[in-house]
Amino acid sequence: MTKFASHQSRHPASHQPGDIALWLMAALHIIVFLSFMVVLASLSPAHAQDAPASPAPVCTGKNVLEELKTQDPGRYATVIAEGEKTPNGKGIFWTIEKEGVAPSYLLGTMHVTDPRVLAMPAGAAEAAKSAKAIAIESDEILDEKKAMAGLMTKPDLLMFMDGKTIKTLLPEDQVAKLEAALKERNIPLAAVQSFKPWMISGMIALPACELARKANAAPFLDKKIALDAIAAGKTVKGLETMAEQLSAMASLPMDLHLKSLTETLDLGSRMNDVTETMTELYLSGDIGLTVPMLRALTPEEDRKDADEGYAAFEEMIVTKRNHIMAERSAPLLAEGGLFLAVGALHLPGEEGVIELLRKQGYTVTAVN
Repeated sequence: MTKFASHQSRHPASHQPGDIALWLMAALHIIVFLSFMVVLASLSPAHAQDAPASPAPVCTGKNVLEELKTQDPGRYATVIAEGEKTPNGKGIFWTIEKEGVAPSYLLGTMHVTDPRVLAMPAGAAEAAKSAKAIAIESDEILDEKKAMAGLMTKPDLLMFMDGKTIKTLLPEDQVAKLEAALKERNIPLAAVQSFKPWMISGMIALPACELARKANAAPFLDKKIALDAIAAGKTVKGLETMAEQLSAMASLPMDLHLKSLTETLDLGSRMNDVTETMTELYLSGDIGLTVPMLRALTPEEDRKDADEGYAAFEEMIVTKRNHIMAERSAPLLAEGGLFLAVGALHLPGEEGVIELLRKQGYTVTAVN
């Protein structure tokens, strides 16, 4: 057992990230739909009626890589080495150029309201302001009521339709943990018990401070970019629908979703540390370190199951969607002057958006 794992063993084994850390936390930051649903759930009528007024939660969380560096230098070195090998793993802001076409820009985003993230890297705000058009993952975030109405035409993707509830699918001790976790976020279990488990996982995996900001209508980065563009009279295009994003999540096995929910409950506040670490990696542009960091947090005895869980996640939530985004952005890029903003974890890798755009004949170069 490594030094880092030994340190963690002072807590129950379940408090170490399992395969949940390999895909749910990543999903929360690259699927607009999950961020959107967290807002809807926290603003549900039952929540609004029952929730007591309380001060906004203070953000907490520490960088687990700094912890790993001190407690297990060997595993930390492995993480860094794996990150260095990731194609296009450095940088979240890129230029897209081709002879005869006006330059476009690509920004990797996080779907969070963190002011540090909203600030964007140097030059990105100026590029968005000067762009002729904006493309984001889903333009449905601009009209939440319309988006929700559209999603409700496929209610089986949102909730159980056969009488099942999350209370009937989880052991009693996990139901108690879930009720307590939701209560901390002022969400009654009764209001969301029919939701599918990945949606409930999203509600409790996000830090309470992030959930509170979203519930108070603070825009996450993608939405802020889109709103600013609309205010400036620009065209905003979506590359996916929320139904497509939701279908991708629904395609993963239900037992994996339930296991992820229970692991999220067991992790408790440790999820805040994972979120903070992902945020700091994003701000430094080291997105290639994200997955190696998450894998390093997985106990060695769970590594095989974790890798299998991540493989399914990567194929359905990352890789397939990378190709969709690259294909649907092609006609927009051909017109030039586009500002393209998609989840940062879609950028790196051999089948990441950057490499797929290069295969279309573009020169894609990191800015700064």
